[in-house]
Amino acid sequence: MTTAERKDRLFLVRHGETEWSKNGRHTSVTDLPLTPEGERVAASLRSRLAAETFDLVLTSPRQRARRTAELAGFGDAVVDEDLAEWNYGDYEGITTPDIRKTVPGWTVWSSPVPNGESATDVTKRLDRVITRIEAVPGDVLVFGHSHALRGLTARWLDLDVAEGRHFVLDTATVSTLGWDRGTPVVHHWNS
Repeated sequence: MTTAERKDRLFLVRHGETEWSKNGRHTSVTDLPLTPEGERVAASLRSRLAAETFDLVLTSPRQRARRTAELAGFGDAVVDEDLAEWNYGDYEGITTPDIRKTVPGWTVWSSPVPNGESATDVTKRLDRVITRIEAVPGDVLVFGHSHALRGLTARWLDLDVAEGRHFVLDTATVSTLGWDRGTPVVHHWNS
């Protein structure tokens, strides 16, 4: 199938709320559970996704993403290590305002992350995810994290991973990427 004919869609679901996501703390390798509210909202995704059929369902290895997938009715989602959140290194558990007290103007998209991942590292991982998705003829559902899914969206749109900064992603929301006349597009965001 040529790009002009593609009709498949990529559904992105950010995990439900955790204590750290609620407080704006950067969470990558710290494996936090969902809050009770995060569990409630994640469970509400089940009815929203029930009418869809997916040829592949992937999830980050972190429990917050896997639990969201389970509550949404996709407990058999395939774990893909490449969907892990951007590794924040020394900034793990710290908010952006706190980081900016010592590094003015810091952003994960364009600034160094001491002992963490660079944008180049994240791009390589996300490009492998896209290659995996492109090998599937139908719709794909992915459960993951804010910065990783925003970066994945940028890469889907043939943009630099840093352009993910333009796609704010709320917890336990569904976003849909796809095609329009051969061009990769955003169909729905944060719904």
